[in-house]
Amino acid sequence: MSTAHTTRGLVVLAVDDEKDGMDVLDERLSNNRHVRRIIKAFDATGALRVLSGDDDELAERRQQGLPIVDAVFSDLKMPGLTGMEMAKVLTGFKPSPVLVFVTGHGEGEHAVEAFELGAVDFIPKPCDQSRMDRAIQRVLSKLRGDGLIGEATAVAEPSEDEVIPVELAGTTKLIPRSTVRWVEAQGDYARLFTAEGSHLVRIPLAQLEERWEKHGFVRIHRSYLVPVNLITELQLGGNGYHVIIGNGERKLPVSRRHTRELKDRITRRGVGL
Repeated sequence: MSTAHTTRGLVVLAVDDEKDGMDVLDERLSNNRHVRRIIKAFDATGALRVLSGDDDELAERRQQGLPIVDAVFSDLKMPGLTGMEMAKVLTGFKPSPVLVFVTGHGEGEHAVEAFELGAVDFIPKPCDQSRMDRAIQRVLSKLRGDGLIGEATAVAEPSEDEVIPVELAGTTKLIPRSTVRWVEAQGDYARLFTAEGSHLVRIPLAQLEERWEKHGFVRIHRSYLVPVNLITELQLGGNGYHVIIGNGERKLPVSRRHTRELKDRITRRGVGL
C-alpha cells in the first residue's frame, strides 16, 4: 500500500489488484480537483487493514466522528476477499465511507446488490475522466446530504442525479432519477416509468420514498410515488382524487390518507389547484 497527495478536498481509498487498473484509477482520481489524498490498496484485505491501522490522519478522522475515508473506489473481482464482500464490511462502519464500484466487462449482474449496499455509482472500465468526475460529484452530494462534508472539504457543484442500475438481459442500464415520471409498487419491487419505457428494480417503494423525498418525490398512494413538479392537475371525481402527470400522459389515483400531504406539497410549490 502507498499514499498519494494532491492539494485539497476528499480523502479516498482506491482498491484494485491489477496494476493497470490501479494506474488508471489513480490518474482519474488525481485529476479531479476535489480529491486531496488517495490511499491505495491492492486487495480488499489490504484495504481493510489500512482502514484499521495507525495512519495519523485516519485516526484523527475516527476521533472526530468522520468516515475513516470519505469514499472507497473499488474493483469487484479480486483474489481472496471480493470488492462486494469488502463493501459489506464497510457498511458496518459508523459512519461508513461512500461506495463507488469500478467494474470490468460482464460484472453488471452485481449492480443491484451494489445499489442495495448504498453504492452511489457503478463505473465501467476503462473509466474516462468525465465519468470519474460525475462519480465524485455523487460522492460529494452523498456526503453533503448526510452532513459529513464541511468547509474544509471541497465544495460540491449542484447535486447530480442518483442513478439506479437496472439489469436488462445481462446488460446494466443506468436510469437517472430525473428521468423517472412515476414509480409503481410491485410487491417488494418497484417499477420505474420513464419516457422510454418501464424498468423493474429490486427496491421497495418505501425505500425509494425515503431516499427521494428531499428530491421532490411524493407518495400519493400505497402503490405510487411521483415527482411533484410533474403533477399538472389534481382532480376530484366520484372515486376520489386523481393526479395528471405531464401533458395528460398518465392519470394516477390519490388515496385519502395522502391527499392532505399532497395538497400541502403542491401549495408550497405555488401550483394552483
